[in-house]
Amino acid sequence: MTSGACRFCAEPLTETLVDLGPSPLANSFVSPANAAATETVYPLRAHVCSACRLVQLPQFEPPEHIFHDYLYYSSYSDSWLRHAERYAEAMVARLGLDSGSEVIEIASNDGYLLQYFHARQIRVLGVEPAPGPAAVGIAKGIPTETFYFGRAAAARLKAAGHAPQLVIANNVLPHVPDLNDFVAGLATLLAPTGCLTIELPHLLELIAQTQFDTIYHEHLSYFSLLTAERVFAHHGLVVVDVEELPTHGGSLRLFLAHADRGIQVTPNVAAVRQREIAAGLDGPDAYRGFAARTEARKRAVVDFLQTARRDGKTVLAYGAPAKGNTLLNYCGVTTELIPFTVDRNPHKQGLLLPGTHLPIRDPAALRAARPDYVFILPWNLRDEVMAQLADIRIWGGAFVVSTPELQILR
Repeated sequence: MTSGACRFCAEPLTETLVDLGPSPLANSFVSPANAAATETVYPLRAHVCSACRLVQLPQFEPPEHIFHDYLYYSSYSDSWLRHAERYAEAMVARLGLDSGSEVIEIASNDGYLLQYFHARQIRVLGVEPAPGPAAVGIAKGIPTETFYFGRAAAARLKAAGHAPQLVIANNVLPHVPDLNDFVAGLATLLAPTGCLTIELPHLLELIAQTQFDTIYHEHLSYFSLLTAERVFAHHGLVVVDVEELPTHGGSLRLFLAHADRGIQVTPNVAAVRQREIAAGLDGPDAYRGFAARTEARKRAVVDFLQTARRDGKTVLAYGAPAKGNTLLNYCGVTTELIPFTVDRNPHKQGLLLPGTHLPIRDPAALRAARPDYVFILPWNLRDEVMAQLADIRIWGGAFVVSTPELQILR
């Protein structure tokens, strides 16, 4: 039985990676005034293309329904800002960027990254369709266009005289419904001798660490290097270098150029490619067993929360990330198990998490409540969160993370 066609190669999708059940959109936060209204839920089922091995979800909502009221602002993570600044420093040195250069970022969010190029007097342009984050970027002095990117948008930018030496597309490719249109746009926009860098979560780590909560409707595609190379080659781009990053539980930073430039490919590309082949990502084997490991992780989370409640212990959550909403909805968590969560992002405070309806409060509410456990939903930021909340140990509090396995950290 097929579940549609692959968004890259159009092959019928016949293999399932995991079925996480019905779930609301992970970023569709709920106003308390609408708490009694029925929420729309969709099947959260990830498929694997048997031809190109792209892991993907079907698209249920158009991008404008997801991103018009988008509440993710990159600048509320200190560690993410440090990551962005280090990247800017490295690219200025690597490419010799100066005041005569141009850098364009697709999905520039609130200007969190381009601000570091702008501070060096380098011309920048952000492309960010979500009006809220785009407005914040503009207020920082980052010129920002608010439209969705693809072939047509790239042609307009090129016709307006843009020829960027560096094009950046960090953590946006997984969100794109029309993958071929988007990548064709990147190839159109990139200057003939320019460099394109793309960061995205690494499918190898998702599989190895059972990072099922990184699967949600807004993330339509999940990439290995093997699949990414096929996608980009189809549009005349070649991966010339790759870096493995710790961000988002394990990411790849791809460096790309126009294939006709004939740039020598670094040994890093072959090394990552061979690791993926050794793990079986080029065939069906690596994907089998993921669903069973996901179910076991669910049981561990539910058992912990139920045991804590029976023992009279309080558990509060930290963060309101999309991955947290996948975890909480899949595990059937209620406010009886976790009364509320906290988040530094004031745009989320006062709202309810989709599905579970956990209230989102200011972090001060967590300290006032003095919980026995703080369940860190953005587990990829656990070191940052534990440093921010180190004082919970004063009352004997401990931290909990669910990935790569359920752990209590004291």
